Formats: sequence, structure tokens, C-alpha cells
Amino acid sequence: MGSYPVLRLGLYLAALGIRPSAGTLGGRIPIYRVQRTLIPNLQLSKPTVDISLSSANEFAYLVQIDIGGQSLMVLLDTGSSDLWVVSSDCTVEDCHGVPKYNRTSSLDLTDVPFHLDYLMGSVSGVVGTEMVTLGQYQVSSQIFALANYTDGLGLSGSGNSGILGLAFPAEASISDTIGRTLALNLFSGFDDPTEQYFAFKLGGSSNSSSFTVGEVDPLYANSTGDLAVTPVFRAPGALYDYWKLPLQSFTINGTSFTLSKTSVKGARSPIAVLDTGTTLILGPTRDVARFWESVGGARQTDRGWEVPCNRAVTVGMVLGEGSSEKEYAIDPADISWKEGSVDGGIWCLGGLQGNDGVFSADWLLGDTFLRNVYVTHHAATDSQPPVIGLLGTTHSDSALATFVQERGPDPLPQARVISNPPRSNSLTGADICGIATASGFVGGIAIIVLVFAFREWRRKY
Repeated sequence: MGSYPVLRLGLYLAALGIRPSAGTLGGRIPIYRVQRTLIPNLQLSKPTVDISLSSANEFAYLVQIDIGGQSLMVLLDTGSSDLWVVSSDCTVEDCHGVPKYNRTSSLDLTDVPFHLDYLMGSVSGVVGTEMVTLGQYQVSSQIFALANYTDGLGLSGSGNSGILGLAFPAEASISDTIGRTLALNLFSGFDDPTEQYFAFKLGGSSNSSSFTVGEVDPLYANSTGDLAVTPVFRAPGALYDYWKLPLQSFTINGTSFTLSKTSVKGARSPIAVLDTGTTLILGPTRDVARFWESVGGARQTDRGWEVPCNRAVTVGMVLGEGSSEKEYAIDPADISWKEGSVDGGIWCLGGLQGNDGVFSADWLLGDTFLRNVYVTHHAATDSQPPVIGLLGTTHSDSALATFVQERGPDPLPQARVISNPPRSNSLTGADICGIATASGFVGGIAIIVLVFAFREWRRKY
């Protein structure tokens, strides 16, 4: 909690209906890494390729939350904004085998319906308010959804009873006229704006995973000043929705790998969303195909891109903008994902997969990236917009040495980077407008006419 005594913080939070729970100190909240069988991702992307992970040992990151005095495990999800849990009214097969919320006398139930569609499945129910406790923080009247029906989410596969969304309120299905998100209520408990943030480290085990509110985990950083800070991207005139930042390029074995132009309005470079609710890294199919062609030895199947399990490459992502631009190394084990291996461990699922439908961004950075960084997510203050802080936790040389020791030698030739993105066969509207501007009005109009005439000619021939 920074320098604030617990008593002072407790008095301030109590005035807001938010107070530390008895017998707790500090802002660290236990996070649990558990195996799961399905990925209930929100519609940040659409499944343009079938990435079948039913045989993979994928993992979810859960925290314990108390609602009305009942302890439930929920998935931490920076790619959504609502808090919902399965209620005792949910009797369908998808709800079997997981703890459910039972209505209490303190529940204030509304008649407002709730519904969310996921990449796989959906959830629906009704909105209510209840006493909610997360770690040391207690909110006396927190808005949440009671899920009376779920379909295709496979909740019993990981034992989680719902989802805690930590994205911006603009993406919440529950209107802010009814109540604020849990993240906003937690932030309001800090009178020092610099403490209005939460931080993640997704590790390879529960012990190496971390979730804190209002302070950094000393296992990874001494202060927020240790992290490279980048303003959250938003399109001109739009509201903040997801935790987005510029993605400048990749590196493969130290060589720059350029990316295609962004499709996001108002962005100068490709935009990436940090999403703890997604397992893999998803991006434009042509960039992903070129990436695996550069890595070498990969193949595309009905499961997606696969790579030999002993393919040893060092990959980095250059994120941020201006003074915050920095490269973050990715463990080779997250590029050649052994948990998704087939054929006796010969072929591993690629940690990057193609998807041209990433909503409001170009790339979706899931757990295979996030396991390699420590991340802080800061609310806006009077002097700055919301920002993301990043600190690399993977060291390329040592990670590569460990990978080779565990997987064995790589007999394939060195990766050969195909650095230039392929040229598109068609011009975008922005390209055409740019041509018109550069050529002057009359000349530009003439060029536009020729462009569309050429398009029609290509359609015919």
C-alpha cells in the first residue's frame, strides 16, 4: 500500500464502502495456476483458423474471491470488464462440478439481464449487487452478474466459477449507470493516484505467479520506476476499451522481423492487446505465416501452426513507443509449446497463431507472451492517461540454454528472417486517400478513377 498505514487506508476505504479485510496486510493476492480444457475467451477475436487445444495441457490463472461470504475461484481476465459467477440456478451440464454462488439476504437483485458471447460458448443471467472481497479489499455493494446459464465454457475443466474482468468500463456488458466495475472500485480506495494500478506476473507455477493491487511485487520490481511505461492506445474520439499498446516489430535470433501495416484507425504502428484470458499470441495470418517460414521447419495443420519441439530460436517483441520502446524476450518454450505437442512429442503447437479478426487491434498477446514479462496496469490520473508498465523477466541466452538442455539439439539450419511484409494486392481506403492528397485534388481524383477501373478490370480478367 505504499507508505499509507493500514489504519489510515482502512478509514478512507470504509468511507467508500471499501475496506481491508481483517488480518491482512499488503496488496498481494494469491494467484493459482491450474490446468484447464477450454478457452472461454471474449470476442476480442474471431476464429478464422481452428486452433484445437483439446489435447493440450493449457493453464488458467485464478484468484479466490468472496461474494456474500462464499469463496469462489474466478479467472483473471484483462480482456473483459465484467465480474460474473455461476449461480445455484444454473443446472445445465456446463455448470456441473464447480462451486456456485447461493443467494443471500445481502444480495440486491435487479431485473437487468446479463449476456456475453465468447469465442466458444456464452453466459447469461441477471445483475445484482453483493458484498465482495478480493484479497484484503472489501466492497460493500459491488455490481456483478449471476450466471444462470452457461454453454460451451467448460468451467469444470479448471474449477473456476466465473470471470473477473479487468479491462476498461467501456467494454462492460453491465452498464456503468447500474454500478462500477470491481477494478474501478478498487482504484477509488487509493487517495494517491499513483497507487491506482494492479500488476501481474503469470508464471509456470502458482508460486511464481503474482497479482497485486496498489503496489509492485518485490520479487520482480522495487518500484514502478523499474518498468518501461507506455500510454494505453485508443483510437481518436473513442473510449479506452482494452489494455493496448504499440507493437513495433519482432526479432528472430536478433534480426528484426517487420510487421504489416496496422489496420487500427489513428495508429502509427500495429496495436497489441494484453489479454490474460487468452493462451496464445494471435496476429495477422500473413505475418504469422511469414514468421514460421522464417523460423523454419514449421508446418500448418488443421490445429494451426506446429513446429518441431526441439526447434531452438530466440524471439523478441519490440513494444512501446518513443522513449518507452523496448524489446522483450520470449522463452523458446513459449514459441514451441510443449503442452500442445503431438506425435509423441515430435511436433509442438506454435505459440503464435494466425487470426485476422482481432477486435479493435492487430495482435492479441496471451499467456505465451505474458509469462515473459511483469506488467502493471495504471488508471488515468489528472496528469496522465492510463498507462501500461512492462519489465522483461526472460533472459534470452539462459532461456535458450535451458531449452536445448531439456529438448535436445536442434538439427535444422539457422532461422532465415523474411523481413519485408508482403505487399497487398489491393489498396485500402486510407492508401487511396493518401494518394489523392499527395497528388492534388484533380490529379488525385484521376488516380482514384484509374485505381477503381483497374480493380474492375482485375475482377473481369
